Amino acid sequence: MRVALWLLALFGVAVAAALFAGNNQGTVTLFWPPYRIDLSLNMVLLLLVGAFALLHAALRGSAALLELPLRAQRWRRQQRERAMHGALLDALAQLLAGRFLRARRAAQSAITQQESLADAAGKVPHCLHLRTLAHVVAAEASHALQDSARREAHLQAALDGIPANGQDGLAELREGVQLRAARWALDERDAAAALERLAALPSGAARRTLALRVRLKAARLARHIPEALETARLLAKHNAFSPAAAASLLRGLLLELLDTAHDPAQLDRLWQGLEGSERRIPDVAVHAAQRLARLGGDPSQVRAWLLPVWEDMVSGGREALGGPRGLRLILTLQDNLEGLDAAWLGRIESAQRAHPQDPRLQYLAAMACVHRGLWGKAQQQLAQAAPRLGEAALKARAWKELARLAEQRGDAQAAAQAWKEAALAAP
Repeated sequence: MRVALWLLALFGVAVAAALFAGNNQGTVTLFWPPYRIDLSLNMVLLLLVGAFALLHAALRGSAALLELPLRAQRWRRQQRERAMHGALLDALAQLLAGRFLRARRAAQSAITQQESLADAAGKVPHCLHLRTLAHVVAAEASHALQDSARREAHLQAALDGIPANGQDGLAELREGVQLRAARWALDERDAAAALERLAALPSGAARRTLALRVRLKAARLARHIPEALETARLLAKHNAFSPAAAASLLRGLLLELLDTAHDPAQLDRLWQGLEGSERRIPDVAVHAAQRLARLGGDPSQVRAWLLPVWEDMVSGGREALGGPRGLRLILTLQDNLEGLDAAWLGRIESAQRAHPQDPRLQYLAAMACVHRGLWGKAQQQLAQAAPRLGEAALKARAWKELARLAEQRGDAQAAAQAWKEAALAAP
């Protein structure tokens, strides 16, 4: 359609020109004494058009001739820019391929090309970004080659070239360089240097997932357990790990944190500082209770820390109580039954009645009766539970307690038989 319109317009112009020129009788007379020149108007118009075209062509040619040095300079600068980009791309490719020496040489070549363009740095797009990336690639290659001196030199050059409050992506570039430096320090197991690099990051960048991962590793390496625990909580909230991995990581850090306590008061402060969900983790609660017992804590406080876990396990049924966590809970409770109150005795007996086929609960109920002075009931429960217990430690303990009860009654024969069974069951 557009071509047809152009053809129609061209024919219209041709017809108009033919009508104007065909019947044009005008003349133009030039007087140049003693001469007189008569020219038709059509000829004058053609001469004017030709003169204009000739003058325009002459001016364009002169401008192109005068522009040749500038164009040559621009061409040379473009060639250096292309060489710089090519060297940087080659450095990245060599780094990914594991050719670290070649990567460092290519990065150094890119830096040299950039320095040759320093006189026109303002006209080269992203010149500072490219120079910084070249230094980072060279530093990464030097780190892989264990050349710490050259790595630090390239790192410092990369940081010096970026203003602290840069715009147009320079701030993100500086943060990325600092994160890489922190990871290099972490690879060398220099936790202090890694934490120092992370501390230099802005608050927003320091809460990114990558920065938090590095901080977690550095804090664990430096044995800063509270900081590592707080970082792990943030990572878990950001879904940086799978639920199983996050639970395992938090559990391990919580156990390490509890092990740092050296007296019951310090352990109590650490315990109260944990979140409610963390205090209900079976492994954490049992470990804290065992730690408190070893530090000479009050058995009633030990039982108070175990109460939420006990309720969860009892409501979980035989599967929860029958596993290794249930065994640890029962072993911890049996060692901390001193001063047992009626409320705890009722809880244990209720759990035993709810699961009458569980010999562990029957054994624990018997031990609770012993501490409450209910000798007859304890002897009956132990006599039923001892032959069915599968764990050697519980079985030996049950027979020993039966032997003591028999000695209290004055039944020497039953006591001797119980001591014999305890010796056979001892691990």
